[in-house]
Amino acid sequence: MRNAERELQLLHFQRELESQLARVRGTDKAHKIGLRLVREFLRADEAFVVVPLRGGRGIEARFRAPADACFDATAMHELLRRGAPRRPEMIVQPLHRRGRRWGSLVLRRADASFDRDERKEAARIARTMSHALQRLDELRLLEVRTRIDRKITEQIRPQDLFYQILHGLRSLLRYDHSAAVLIQDETPGAAELVAEQIAWTKAKSARIGFAIPLGASAQAALDAGELLGFDRDASGRWVRWDGGHDTSLADALDAGSLAHEMPARSLLVAPLVGPEGVLGVLRVACIHPHTLTAYEADLLRGFLPQATMAIRQMQRAAHLERGLLEAEKKHAMASLARGVSHDVNNALGAVLPLVQQMLAELDEGRPVAPDLLRRDLLAVQSAVTVCRRIFGGMLGLARGSATSLGEGHLGRAVTGTLAVLAETMRRHRIEVVVDVPADLPPVRCGQGDLEQIVLNLATNARDAMQSGGRLLVRARAHDDLVELSIGDTGAGIPEDQIARVQEPFFSTKQKGTGLGLSICRSLAWDMGGTLDITSRPGEGTTVRVTMPAAVRGEMALSRA
Repeated sequence: MRNAERELQLLHFQRELESQLARVRGTDKAHKIGLRLVREFLRADEAFVVVPLRGGRGIEARFRAPADACFDATAMHELLRRGAPRRPEMIVQPLHRRGRRWGSLVLRRADASFDRDERKEAARIARTMSHALQRLDELRLLEVRTRIDRKITEQIRPQDLFYQILHGLRSLLRYDHSAAVLIQDETPGAAELVAEQIAWTKAKSARIGFAIPLGASAQAALDAGELLGFDRDASGRWVRWDGGHDTSLADALDAGSLAHEMPARSLLVAPLVGPEGVLGVLRVACIHPHTLTAYEADLLRGFLPQATMAIRQMQRAAHLERGLLEAEKKHAMASLARGVSHDVNNALGAVLPLVQQMLAELDEGRPVAPDLLRRDLLAVQSAVTVCRRIFGGMLGLARGSATSLGEGHLGRAVTGTLAVLAETMRRHRIEVVVDVPADLPPVRCGQGDLEQIVLNLATNARDAMQSGGRLLVRARAHDDLVELSIGDTGAGIPEDQIARVQEPFFSTKQKGTGLGLSICRSLAWDMGGTLDITSRPGEGTTVRVTMPAAVRGEMALSRA
């Protein structure tokens, strides 16, 4: 009767345990709740969930009940190394997660022993906990994939989508070194780093945009389209899981990673393959060998379609943005030409009557007072200087627009743009204040793209001040960033339109294309920067563009 009653109690407890664990979201909370319930049911004084430290460096009590329970890691490690201990006051049962033995459930009594029936019950309870935790892992996987699918449908920028994928992978794979997305460069045998999450430093990667050479052998391994796993052996060489001898792909990606700072010893490399062939590669690395297993490889395979879709979305967006950029450049130059033509006509219109009058006086032999002649010549000189400044600025912008690579110099972009707009600013009664230090570092973009940003933002500011005002152009360098701010004292933007003004084809102007700010934002994103707008109706608008400074050594490496 006692055994039947106890069996009924055990079945009831298992159902209650499954029900309790099914109601929680995180596995950490599930462990804590499960450990407390198991301790109470089996009348243990102390209960632990024990897991091995990464790299086989010992064990730790990940969870304890009660929270202040004393745990001797060294003694417990020795017991576990010899197999399941048969000490009467202790029970050790395996817990399985992620396709393998993940840890152990340890129960201990201070002054009493566990009988054989209690040990059997503990084994069944450990299996119940393992199944519940695996279901939570599956729900977590579904949640992460659903979130990324939603981000894809929301059409966020590909760069953000890549980081959503890397962040989701970290929550599932628990990688402790790094993960990265690389896309195939336009030149064969190279891959460009477009996103990287560094787990062990929790710092932003400074290597985005670097081109990593692959070599013929590594490129062939990538073109094969097979997910590959690697671990380092005792000599530091990569060893393939499948027994293959070619480790050139791991060597190439490792050489372009953080190996000199913190070497990776476990590696997964997954080609991203579309209908048109290999588009890129997803790399996941851990610090200790054998940390990544077939379970993590299967999880990673589940994310390959989403990463591939993100790359294809990036390529389509880049193609569309190139077309929009060209259209906006043509529109901006046409608008600029219409604006400066008025200033040129005014200047030449003042010159022609003076020259005609001086010629007539010479032809008729009339004496001309030197003071009057000097005044007329100074007026001619001033008008010609205006025309020269306008045409010189236009030529400078044209030359800059032909340059799309290399380093951009913000001071040069501001000087050239404002030279073209000087007369139209004066005509609109706009005071221009420039605060741009001469020693600003170059930024990581083409000169033409930089001048496009300044031109679009300055003309937007001018158009917002139809009755005059003040234009403030400032730039500052902060650490490895350069910030440009262009502010006006115009009409401002209504709060409900702030979020929309950066959308393509949305404009607050009657004859605007709605592409100017959108193009500026895309250019800022492409160089790894940001664009932010603050505005108060009736007081004005300020646009801030933050751009990464170009480090000459890095630029040379990325172009190599």
